[in-house]
Amino acid sequence: MDLIVDNLGVARGGVPVLEGVSFALEAGQALVLRGPNGIGKTTLLRTLAGLQMPLSGAISLDREAMAYAAHVDGIKTTLTVQENLAFWAKVFEADCIERAILSFDLDTLRDRPAGLLSAGQKRRLGLARLMVTGRSVWILDEPTVSLDISAVEMFGRVVEAHLDAGGMAIMATHIDLGLNDAISLDLGPFKASSSLIENFDEAFL
Repeated sequence: MDLIVDNLGVARGGVPVLEGVSFALEAGQALVLRGPNGIGKTTLLRTLAGLQMPLSGAISLDREAMAYAAHVDGIKTTLTVQENLAFWAKVFEADCIERAILSFDLDTLRDRPAGLLSAGQKRRLGLARLMVTGRSVWILDEPTVSLDISAVEMFGRVVEAHLDAGGMAIMATHIDLGLNDAISLDLGPFKASSSLIENFDEAFL
């Protein structure tokens, strides 16, 4: 299974930000997006995940194979750690709850309501959701926000294991996760000329 992105163009708020983005990933590979703030990393990731429409180009892989993790942790504060993961496992019809709990050092917190977790613990729970999706392609937007050094290393090991199992990862991060042979893609050369799009659908921002 390969992921091929061909001549992709994306916009934010009706203004093109990137054009002509092309890359290919094979099973077991990770791609790290590079570029200054505002270049369009988040917009590109949201487009790949199917949260907004591209302006042009094609994405070869079915978006049902993708799982997206962004700045919002995506947890229900009134549910416990275990109940949150059970909820997402049911949504995705998958089951790796115990492995997710142990991989993110959540065992002693499994019965604690998510609303009582620290920011770093909530982030670990939010990232643990990836492991119960059963999805092969992880799309990650600054996944290490709120994580301390040990938790960053923990997350790096989880991503590495995902790649070793034949998964893929596409991420925007300024942190070195220690991934072997990660591919770096500088988005600078793909910066679009700033011009408004006629009849732009504001539902896709």
